[in-house]
Amino acid sequence: MENIEVIKSKRKTISLQINSDGSIVLKAPIYVSDTEVNEFIKQKSGWIEKHLQKIQERKDKMSNINPLTMDEIYDLADKAMKIIPKRTAHYAPLIGVDYGRITIRNQKSRWGSCSGRGNLNFNCLLMLMPSDVIDYVVVHELCHRKEMNHSKKFWLEVEKILPDYKKQLSWLKEHGDEIMMRMIG
Repeated sequence: MENIEVIKSKRKTISLQINSDGSIVLKAPIYVSDTEVNEFIKQKSGWIEKHLQKIQERKDKMSNINPLTMDEIYDLADKAMKIIPKRTAHYAPLIGVDYGRITIRNQKSRWGSCSGRGNLNFNCLLMLMPSDVIDYVVVHELCHRKEMNHSKKFWLEVEKILPDYKKQLSWLKEHGDEIMMRMIG
């Protein structure tokens, strides 16, 4: 394996960490021999390669991403302020919940959130997604008004409103990073 930084300390287990820059850190108890360290690395070589490949794919994707300008972000936020409150008002009675304030943000890591007081936050980048995915995020956050977690009960609430929600969730997992990266640029 490439350069792996080995840190020995008063810990009880061996662990591997791959950082977003592709650097690898192995942490091990002081008493573990170099032979054991090398054996552990050999056993984990497939896992290491898989994760290094994912990091490289992410870097490759990012090199092809055009970051959004501030004007584009403002336009997306304006559009979101016209669309998301309407979608929220449509779904809230179907779910049987109320909500507080709706805020549109330009976040780098979340599509939406729901506070304990019922205030909802949505990412302006949702405007770059298909309307059924926007609806999924709205329903997801509104369902947190009933269940403030991601338990089985929570997902059953989502499914009552959007029986095919897994399709939208899958779309988000497949394309969400590309969209989110446009904010980071």
